[in-house]
Amino acid sequence: MSDALADAAVEVRASARVILANAPVSYGAFEVTVGRNPFVPDSDQLLAAVSAAGYAGIDLGPPGYLGTPDTLPARLRDSGLQLAGAYLQLPFSEPDALERQWPELLELLDTLDALEPQALAPKPTLADAGSPERQQRPGEAANDRALGLDDEGFRRLTDGLDRVVAQCRGRGFEPTFHPHAGTYIEAGWEIERLLDSCDVGICFDPGHLLIGGVDPAVGLASWGPRINHFHLKDARVAALRRLGDAHAALDSYYSAQVFCRLGEGDAGIEAMVAQLGALAYAGWVVVEQDFIPESRDTMDRAIADQHANLRFLRSLGL
Repeated sequence: MSDALADAAVEVRASARVILANAPVSYGAFEVTVGRNPFVPDSDQLLAAVSAAGYAGIDLGPPGYLGTPDTLPARLRDSGLQLAGAYLQLPFSEPDALERQWPELLELLDTLDALEPQALAPKPTLADAGSPERQQRPGEAANDRALGLDDEGFRRLTDGLDRVVAQCRGRGFEPTFHPHAGTYIEAGWEIERLLDSCDVGICFDPGHLLIGGVDPAVGLASWGPRINHFHLKDARVAALRRLGDAHAALDSYYSAQVFCRLGEGDAGIEAMVAQLGALAYAGWVVVEQDFIPESRDTMDRAIADQHANLRFLRSLGL
């Protein structure tokens, strides 16, 4: 980001608090589906839907989905949207694999660097890539620590994360780390271990915390000062338990549509929003309602759900 753009961004950020955004995954568009699922909306449809619903921002989605560094700024401007964040999974505990994926990180930062000044800077949203075993056994590490990394593996993970965080900061962007189901930073004890070993802030995602066996209310109370980004989603615990009892793989959680409209699940969204004031949180709150579309009618449902989610958050004072 140029010095002029950075100075302008600081000026507009000075008065910013919470800004609400939506995510492509709420319309079925994410790494698992884009380019594979014929029912995923194109980016023009998605940008129009998010703008029409009244959100101020949007997450980037898979690389290239919303546009390139050359085209994205104008597309966001024309839609009246800012960019809230950009998600990237990296194999932090595997140095050779991380080196091979390093160009993906640089591409993401180039995309963010091309943006016009915003009220809040977008967050590089980093998550561990996990492993096939962890993706087949989401949530089980809460009660089986043998699924976690040993001391040497965890040291490699934090070394890799420190390197990526330094790269983000060197480019003028403060990243966030997303504890994510199906990865090596999923269970409460893994999140605590990470927080004790590095200084990066974390993205609070109650849906993924519930899969990982964490009560979101406890996590918010425990980690509040370290939270610098929110992916706000709700989930039905009974549905999560059925999948967990069946030892379902992570993709099954998206297909089962366990993530529901905000306030209709068990994540405690109302209490969570009330606690934002006590935390003096200032930043993006990105609404997510992950699912895999199974018909063209799902776009109509997604549009209705995202309108309802924004109305719900407005009713709570956001």
